[in-house]
Amino acid sequence: MKVLLTGREGQLGTALQASLPEGVILIATGRSELDLADHAACRQAVRDHRPDWVLNAGAYTAVDRAESEADRAMAINAGAPQAFAEALRDTGGRLLQVSTDFVFNGAQGSPYRPDQALDPLGVYGATKAAGETAALALPGARVLRTSWVYGPVGKNFCLTMLRLHAMKAAAGEPLGVVADQVGCPTATHTLAAACWRAIGIGTDADGPRTLHWSDAGASSWYDFAVAIGELGVAAGLLERAAEVSPLTTADYPTPAQRPSYSLLDCTASRQSLAMDPIHWRASLAQVLAEVPPVTP
Repeated sequence: MKVLLTGREGQLGTALQASLPEGVILIATGRSELDLADHAACRQAVRDHRPDWVLNAGAYTAVDRAESEADRAMAINAGAPQAFAEALRDTGGRLLQVSTDFVFNGAQGSPYRPDQALDPLGVYGATKAAGETAALALPGARVLRTSWVYGPVGKNFCLTMLRLHAMKAAAGEPLGVVADQVGCPTATHTLAAACWRAIGIGTDADGPRTLHWSDAGASSWYDFAVAIGELGVAAGLLERAAEVSPLTTADYPTPAQRPSYSLLDCTASRQSLAMDPIHWRASLAQVLAEVPPVTP
């Protein structure tokens, strides 16, 4: 099986390459090889490589900046999957579009099922929702939604919190983190495994076209930050953790509005993928085992 991967330099792309299944021929592309805002180049890459699957892990993920860069976010998050789908319709390949919990508004207070209507709050979520629609216009395409992604490389909440724990603890200052937004952290190593499984579960009849994957459990950003400190000390990455103070969303305003509850219902998807989840704290411990010690 030949797979064209986008976003090879990102945190998910790195994990996908590290967990490459046997028998997969991978064409891994990053920004220097394939600009996702260049839709002609996206179509040409499909025509040149004729992959069995495009695994679109690349994305515009700057949630707050998207509010002022809506055109670029839409070009990458919606235009690229549309271009891939158009080309794949001719070549006969398929598309896995990685998406996000931000396609939901967070108002219902219970986990979101894969078949629920989309209602994003901000530009980022709207562009990812448009990307889902574009992808699913291709017969045989799949969408895999996930949440709160982090890993041992790249820019993510976990690595940021490790640095802030070290800095704030050294200064004897508290670390304020939002406590009224709930979802589930998802480590890149488990997400990568779900992506590979999603493109290997067979024909259209063998599984749903829209899948959810996150690690098990639920968390606020505050809970996640506390755990990063605790497990960071246990892993020897931090001498000590900072005291974490809970904030409200109103205490920490951002340009983009975020869903207050974006937990994904992964029950049916886990059955389809034949994958058992692990709790997010266990995944966090595994990620921290790959991170070098942090200095303030």
